Amino acid sequence: MNWLRLFGAAGLLLLLGDFVATFGYHVPEHVFGKFHSIVHHSPKRSFVRYAIKNRQPIALIDGFLSAFPYLMFIPILWKLSPWGVGLGLLLAELHVLWRHQFSLTYRTPYWLQKICKALYITTPERHWIHHRYANKAFGDIFAFYGKPAEWWLKQLRLLKRRSQLQ
Repeated sequence: MNWLRLFGAAGLLLLLGDFVATFGYHVPEHVFGKFHSIVHHSPKRSFVRYAIKNRQPIALIDGFLSAFPYLMFIPILWKLSPWGVGLGLLLAELHVLWRHQFSLTYRTPYWLQKICKALYITTPERHWIHHRYANKAFGDIFAFYGKPAEWWLKQLRLLKRRSQLQ
């Protein structure tokens, strides 16, 4: 097994997926969307539960769109390493589960905080900032997308305001 290809494909999937998810889905959804804010930023973050309870099956599309940025790179990165793609998808899903640890008593262990800080990986504490203040702490997996995403949010809000004036 070629370890460089394995970890390269996994890393690229995470980097590219988070980039597209942040700038192509997440930030625009905060400006133009409906379901992300009312579902994902609510205490019960399940698009499936919301779609069934409120008879809004269209909300499932929003849930799918949050995962699509990672899935879209599968055909390209599969050639590099199918196992790496699988590892990247697994790590992405595990990170989703981990970063949504919103128990008020949860604290990322100190040693893991240090690793995450060195690798610019979003911890549950940082992601909680985004859920409390939707204008801050973007970048689902990688924290370094946060500041550019906040700039992108301002630009999209300006674009929305200008388009509503016309």
